Amino acid sequence: MERVIFATGNAGKMREIRSIMADTYPEILSMKEAGIQTDIAEDGKTYEENALIKARAVAAAAEGGLVLADDSGLEIDFLGKEPGVYSARYLGEDTPYSVKNAELIRRLEGVPEEERTARFVCAIAAVLPDGRELTVRAAIEGRIGYEEKGGNGFGYDPIFYVPEMGKTTAELTEEEKNLVSHRGKALRLMREELKKL
Repeated sequence: MERVIFATGNAGKMREIRSIMADTYPEILSMKEAGIQTDIAEDGKTYEENALIKARAVAAAAEGGLVLADDSGLEIDFLGKEPGVYSARYLGEDTPYSVKNAELIRRLEGVPEEERTARFVCAIAAVLPDGRELTVRAAIEGRIGYEEKGGNGFGYDPIFYVPEMGKTTAELTEEEKNLVSHRGKALRLMREELKKL
């Protein structure tokens, strides 16, 4: 079984990825674990473009194998789908998510629940050893809460409320989150696409 490199350094993402893909790909390495250090300018206009930029850059530095990358974001309908593809860079890349979350809640002050609709979107790109490329996209629909809740997850999870679960994504167990999350859905879609090849 070939090794897989996932173009991220995010430990939370790597946990989710390994949990979902382990049965198909027992060895999944982060860029750091694969010894790849490269500055990647994510200047695409869509999640798919950014995911492909990352996957291509890591594939160029890797010595063979399958390279996967994702780009994801939070889209809040009331804010014109902000922060969207700029989710990681919203208010600055090094700004703590507690500050970003507080600012989004502030911007939605007084907005009724039915207008607080939002979604997490995830695109995953694959660069195969023979140079072929694939992308998939998935989403989870929800609403923006009124305060941070939950200690699991990362990023915007504490303010993203999933009505059918009655919890934020930061209150879900790892197993629950992997079943319903945008990344979980996209990883399973990619796994199925790769199986067809």
